[in-house]
Amino acid sequence: MEFNYEPGRFYHLGPDQKLLAEVTFQEAANHEFYALDHTFVDPSLRGQGIARQLVAAVVAKARADHKQIMPLCTYAKHEFEQRADYADVYYHNPKGAQE
Repeated sequence: MEFNYEPGRFYHLGPDQKLLAEVTFQEAANHEFYALDHTFVDPSLRGQGIARQLVAAVVAKARADHKQIMPLCTYAKHEFEQRADYADVYYHNPKGAQE
């Protein structure tokens, strides 16, 4: 699925411009990490891996921006706990992102 981007969120709108999927994140005051605070997928699209794709979009942005991610929402926390390939951007990883 293709996502639109604007600062602080990736999202997907339906043909009627209804919000169908979204992930939001805020840059921390110290500019070292993004706080991933919300994921949403419309019930009509659930079970298709879209929330995972949204989190992956934030992970890709964090890597490109040399930031880490503090997952705050339940879904994002679960993703980060299950995915070893996110360790480089996981804010709780003591090695963290490479400068």
